[in-house]
Amino acid sequence: MSELLTAKYETKRKNLYLRVAMGHFATANSHTNYYIDVVAQKSRMTEARAVAEELSSYYYANTIVDTILCLDGTEVIGACFADELSKAEIISMNAHKSIYVVTPETTRGNQLLFRDNIVPMINGKNVMILAVSVSSGKTVEAAVEAVKYYGGIVTGISAIFSTAKECEGVPIHSVFDPNDFEEYRSYPARECPMCKEGRKIDGLVNCHGISLLNNF
Repeated sequence: MSELLTAKYETKRKNLYLRVAMGHFATANSHTNYYIDVVAQKSRMTEARAVAEELSSYYYANTIVDTILCLDGTEVIGACFADELSKAEIISMNAHKSIYVVTPETTRGNQLLFRDNIVPMINGKNVMILAVSVSSGKTVEAAVEAVKYYGGIVTGISAIFSTAKECEGVPIHSVFDPNDFEEYRSYPARECPMCKEGRKIDGLVNCHGISLLNNF
């Protein structure tokens, strides 16, 4: 991302940072003026554990979690999250429990699917949904609907970054939010003021990262 203006925001945890780039970026559902780089949090054990420790603080004493549903490649964080919630040395409603960590499949119609051997880990279970980010909310909405369809109960939604405070009536807790940088903006693609100004898109963004475009 050498062509873009970048910044790194520190947090109260010395091993956890928010890395961003400023520009004009397109996701599947919106356009934003910031790219939030969360690859390190998903892939690096020390940062994944720091995210899990931060998120678990919201749920220690008041939330039962049987299953963590990992979206957007958050399995490493999900495993750390489950470990934090089930530690015996803390006051937790999940202490001594084994927590499932699962990932859904996505059909061509973008519906979430659970195979028959995974369904028992959802049906009748208290499910925590874990996502990279929540902006438009469409991915998380699909996850909430899928959990309910398969007979699960959504007891929480967690994300590394979120511009929303709730989805389908369920509160969203995140490590970072737009208050960390007030200039953050997200727009529906057809309403994007940067597009209306004729500003070209700098990169395409999804849960895997960013692909820069060569603008001439």
